[in-house]
Amino acid sequence: MAQAYLNYIGGQWVPSSSGQTFESRNPANPADSLGSFQKSTPKDMKEAIDAAERAYPDWSRMPPPKRGEILLKAAELLRQNKHRLGQLVTREMGKQIKEGLGDVQEAIDIAEYVAGEGRRLYGHTTTSELPDKFCMTIRRPVGIAGLITPWNFPIAIPAWKLLMALICGNSVVLKPSSDTPLCAIELVKILDQAGVPKGVVNLVAGSGSELGDALVMDPRVRVVSFTGSKAVAEHVIRSAGLKKVGIESGGKNAIIVMDDADLLLAVDGVVWGAFGTTGQRCTACSRVIIHQKVQKAFEKMLLDRLRKLKVGDGMACDVGPLVNQQALDKVAKYVEIGKSQGAKLLCGGRPIKKAGYFFELTVFTNVKPSMRIAQEEIFGPVLSIIPVVSFEEAVRVCNNTEYGLSSAIYTADINKAFKAMEHIETGITYLNSSTIGAEVHLPFGGVKGTGNGTREAGIEGIHEFSETKTVYVDYSGKLQKAQIDTVEAKRMAGHAGSKKRVKR
Repeated sequence: MAQAYLNYIGGQWVPSSSGQTFESRNPANPADSLGSFQKSTPKDMKEAIDAAERAYPDWSRMPPPKRGEILLKAAELLRQNKHRLGQLVTREMGKQIKEGLGDVQEAIDIAEYVAGEGRRLYGHTTTSELPDKFCMTIRRPVGIAGLITPWNFPIAIPAWKLLMALICGNSVVLKPSSDTPLCAIELVKILDQAGVPKGVVNLVAGSGSELGDALVMDPRVRVVSFTGSKAVAEHVIRSAGLKKVGIESGGKNAIIVMDDADLLLAVDGVVWGAFGTTGQRCTACSRVIIHQKVQKAFEKMLLDRLRKLKVGDGMACDVGPLVNQQALDKVAKYVEIGKSQGAKLLCGGRPIKKAGYFFELTVFTNVKPSMRIAQEEIFGPVLSIIPVVSFEEAVRVCNNTEYGLSSAIYTADINKAFKAMEHIETGITYLNSSTIGAEVHLPFGGVKGTGNGTREAGIEGIHEFSETKTVYVDYSGKLQKAQIDTVEAKRMAGHAGSKKRVKR
């Protein structure tokens, strides 16, 4: 019988008020159940927000360095449990085991980073326009943070959001993906073991459609952070009202390969970017925009590499499964759309007939920029190759999408490299590297349809989960009026006085 897991509310593991559960299953072997999880209701969500509200005052008043000490302990516990948790990521989400371990390493990295931020949380000082007056800004927590996280980085992304929110002094309610609830539960257990006080972190499992509005629309939740589809992101923004909202909603990322590129290096980057995590990354490379002079040579090298990759269980193979049957069906649908619109299929294109949600590594060539497979996020192992005749055309094609998350260019021309940095419309650009590989001390996020201007990680992550407070200290011992007590005002006052003297 599958192990039953509970919600975490107010420091206690408790069942849902619905009395119902759902299962999380291994996408490489759907017969393998990881356990049963609570099918929660808005009532459960309200209880979690109640608990976060009770815990917030004491946590927000704890000195940030002390909060940092707790999160540094969490980093140590994550490191001690890295192998076990990495295997869990692979079993529950499906990614190849080295990537599963990398998922946990990312959580370790962000925990260490935010622990250090407890010694900073920088504001800034500046001058005043008035004498004997001091001006500065400080960072303050927002309040209760509502976090809605996806399945593709089931420990790393919850850690990004949770740990940033915590170091800033917020209490948290986490709604993890229903495809990977156990990874989130294990992360919460580690935070509890590290010493996060009861009620500061709360976890409610269940359907996003059932729980999302109850979390997002509660007026006590003052900051919402969401990673997921563009359609749901737009709903979150409409529903949240006047509160802070951080959005990351996908991409249609491109690697530009110019005719002077190191093709072997470019192939390495494309294989990693397009088929790492089975293409299930918001930063995955789904388009290669290539100079037609090197297209044929590149395609031959790419196909030679792909033939050597084995698709199967992530514990033993190079590329793992898609996350569920719905994802498998979506990828198959887009392959048919690509063929129907005239793209040439170079390899793959079919589900793999064995237990699990496996799909062949798929490459289309001679794709036109307007085709749906070049415009819409597929989130699977499907790559479109788009030939161009110049650098300028490559940049235009790269920008010709509603998304703007990550991009890359392979070139030996420093002038083209710097023009690409300036003119490509994405939040992240790599030079002679793939579209994936963000580091936690740098901001992460995109432009256009990818988000709403916020960034995660780095100092921007601190800004996402804190408020700027401006402080003025007047030590003049008298009432001073900014914009009023100026030289001009005093001159005018003196001028008026002289007129009165003349009248007398």
